[in-house]
Amino acid sequence: MLDMPTRTAALYGRVRKVVPPMEWAAFSADIDAILDLKEKRDAVILAHNYQTPEIFHCVADIVGDSLALARKAVEAEAEVIVLAGVHFMAETAKLLNPEKTVLIPDTGAGCSLADSITAEDVRLMRARYPGVPVVTYVNTSAAVKAESDICCTSGNARQVVESLGVPRVIMLPDEYLAQNIAAETDVEIIAWKGHCEVHERFTPTDIRELREAHPGVSVLAHPECPPEVVAEADFAGSTAAMSDYVGQAKPRRVVLMTECSMSDNVAVHHPEVEFIRPCNLCPHMKRITLGNIRTALEENRYAVEIDPQVAGRARQAVERMLAI
Repeated sequence: MLDMPTRTAALYGRVRKVVPPMEWAAFSADIDAILDLKEKRDAVILAHNYQTPEIFHCVADIVGDSLALARKAVEAEAEVIVLAGVHFMAETAKLLNPEKTVLIPDTGAGCSLADSITAEDVRLMRARYPGVPVVTYVNTSAAVKAESDICCTSGNARQVVESLGVPRVIMLPDEYLAQNIAAETDVEIIAWKGHCEVHERFTPTDIRELREAHPGVSVLAHPECPPEVVAEADFAGSTAAMSDYVGQAKPRRVVLMTECSMSDNVAVHHPEVEFIRPCNLCPHMKRITLGNIRTALEENRYAVEIDPQVAGRARQAVERMLAI
């Protein structure tokens, strides 16, 4: 194993363009401790694209969007999974790994979309639209997933909707994602009124002002943004799709209409691209820190538990998505 200073220096080389030296000095002790704890505890860290660079590039073993993390969670061979993301992601990891310990470093890392709908709401929607299948975004609680037919992510939503072979579906809970998918398919989509507190704040005016201030900029929007924002953008897609777009198209200048840390994490791999950053912070994602990841591994907190009666049905909805 590399000695601590060499190991830390090598990791800093990955993120030096997005993490100032003064910040790194505050991070290095926790990073060293986490790397040792992962080995000691047979643990793996899954980090969402919205995590900060020192987590995403320096301690995470598996990174990606919600779909990638769900798929990789199934393949995780470690005994302990630490989910550097929000609570519904940790629940999904637990659903797919019921015999393993899944830790969420901060139980307050929630989601405005997950909070916008309950299991009872889904049952009421089923009663109002009998026989119409329910497609539920993974940004929901296990209890909501358990009342659903199949899950989806922003990256596979259209594919999931069209796989059902029906004329209309109920799609919960993100109203804007549902509207953006409805514009791409002939399937009628009945939407809920949930919104992402990060993406709902972007406006078409933001994009027009960015284009005026930064001529030639490529604008990439997340499909949780309002439809009028997506219509103004050059490309719309999941966080994974946006990252792939930057890698393939290599725009000279780009703006990602999504959570702040996404730009930092993609910029690490594409130093030749100028990233304009009019981002919005997700307060829930930012509750995850190196410090509480370290504490999670040291003290085994906070372990995710799901009612077995809920877990079985919720797992089916996730597995149906993964099978497509």
